[in-house]
Amino acid sequence: MRNTYLVCYDICEDRRLRLVYRTMRDFGDHLQYSIFECQFTPTDLVRCRHALSEIIDHREDQVLFVDLGPVEGRGDRVITALGKAYSPIDSPCIVVDRPSGGR
Repeated sequence: MRNTYLVCYDICEDRRLRLVYRTMRDFGDHLQYSIFECQFTPTDLVRCRHALSEIIDHREDQVLFVDLGPVEGRGDRVITALGKAYSPIDSPCIVVDRPSGGR
C-alpha cells in the first residue's frame, strides 16, 4: 500500500541542496523549490530517508515527511495556491514550433 507524502526540505548549504534535489527527483514529483510529492510504500520511504540521511548535515538541515494518507481512495489531487498560480505537473506539454523556412 502506498501513501502520498509531501517531502519538504530546508538545506543550509548549496552543494547539499543540489544533492537533495537530485535525489528527490528519483522519488517523486517536484512541486515547488523545496517540496516534492511522493507516493511511497514503506520500503520506498525507508530508502528515501536513508538516501537523504547520507546527504544532509543533521545539525543544520531539516527534511520533513508529511503523510497525506493512502494513495487509493484519495480522489483527485487538491492543491490551491495563494499568489502565483499553481501549474499541475500532469498538465499537457505544449511545444511551439516555427513553420519551416520561417523566421
